[in-house]
Amino acid sequence: MTKEPNVFSVGHNFSDYPWHYHDKQVIPAVAEQERYLHSWKYLILLSLSKILLKSDHSQPWSDDALNVLSKIESFVIDTYGTNDPDITEVFHPGKRLRHLKQLQVDLKFLRLGNERDELAMEHLPLVFQDVNRSLTHFVMTALNPSNQYYVCFDQLDISFQPNSPEYKYRLIGLILAARDFATAAREYGKKLKVLVFLRSDIYHNSLLFEDKNKITDTYGIELEWEKMDRNSTLKSLMERRFSQVLEIPEEGAWEKVFDETSQMKGHQTKYQHIIDRTFRRPRDIIKFCNCILNVYKTRRRSNEKFTNEDVNLARQEYSKYLRDEIYDEIYKYYPDFKYYFEILQQIGYQHFTMDNFLDAYKTWKPQLSENISPRDILERLFEFSIIGFYKAGGSGYGGSEYVFKYLNQRTEFNRSADRFRVHWGLIDALGLKQYSRS
Repeated sequence: MTKEPNVFSVGHNFSDYPWHYHDKQVIPAVAEQERYLHSWKYLILLSLSKILLKSDHSQPWSDDALNVLSKIESFVIDTYGTNDPDITEVFHPGKRLRHLKQLQVDLKFLRLGNERDELAMEHLPLVFQDVNRSLTHFVMTALNPSNQYYVCFDQLDISFQPNSPEYKYRLIGLILAARDFATAAREYGKKLKVLVFLRSDIYHNSLLFEDKNKITDTYGIELEWEKMDRNSTLKSLMERRFSQVLEIPEEGAWEKVFDETSQMKGHQTKYQHIIDRTFRRPRDIIKFCNCILNVYKTRRRSNEKFTNEDVNLARQEYSKYLRDEIYDEIYKYYPDFKYYFEILQQIGYQHFTMDNFLDAYKTWKPQLSENISPRDILERLFEFSIIGFYKAGGSGYGGSEYVFKYLNQRTEFNRSADRFRVHWGLIDALGLKQYSRS
């Protein structure tokens, strides 16, 4: 929850979430992209119910809110035994749904031989639409229009399985549910947002569903750093952290920590030198700065600021971190990924040509478990921003540059490219010499 008196939020991450319980709540007889839609809606409604019953002290804000809150409370407490059920308990098979008549659920058509006003959790998919319809009306009525409410979902990539259709259907169902709540909030005049934090590469490259483009344009926000027209930069992020840790003014905090009076090799500032070796993610620059701090602590320092020497000596530790981060992600896709790195290490240079790559590929081809072309390997390396390809400039097209996926997730690999460059952050871990063989 936030410290603002009229802002309420609940966040979920799924590091230890019992997916096997959630998966039992799918509705098989619907379109694939909607199989998990109602289970996510139910989970979101339970999350909002917890806020209303436990945290929102403005309740009941109206007579209508008082009426529906009593129904929400009786359903939640009698079903879960508390007004604050844990996310891992929402679909637990030991729970029984109670007070379904007040949710306008007709149990007679189920013919389960149950005369009581309750239902085993395993039968929830049979009545999902009725339960969610009534709960949505109750919850949306109870939300105070003067307050702001947020339900947030994060760390959805922890169990990401690129070849699993079920995983993709789960994510699609959650995205569709978030869209439907945005529509409901607008209809009821409430300030509610369901926020789904998802890696852009997963969203753009792995998820295909109807209305995706419309949802992206209407509801999607791509969080990016280091854009010329935005104030949010990784430098400003670190200055905020420096300010809090060192108790110094936030403005100009970077220059109070880093000695920018002397430039790095290539006439770079230390900031640009560090940024070029990241994927422009907060965790990357935080890790690099921590590596610099580790070096700084070990030397006799005549300068109280971080120097060129500190940055240079920290690169090896940071580069290994970045390599291991990529290892953790790429192995899910390609079992031969370690040989791809061996090919790059055999080339030995940051810049290389297609002919250089072909020579090294021939050496390692017998070790590969799949019959894959050199171009396909290069495309895979590009997809994970391990390499970029050279794009020549020209009249009306701007200057020449190396194109990397992390700078624009929608960029496609140029299969006719002949010149490539390994990401700056990896050259130390891979033991590469800068520039090219020539």
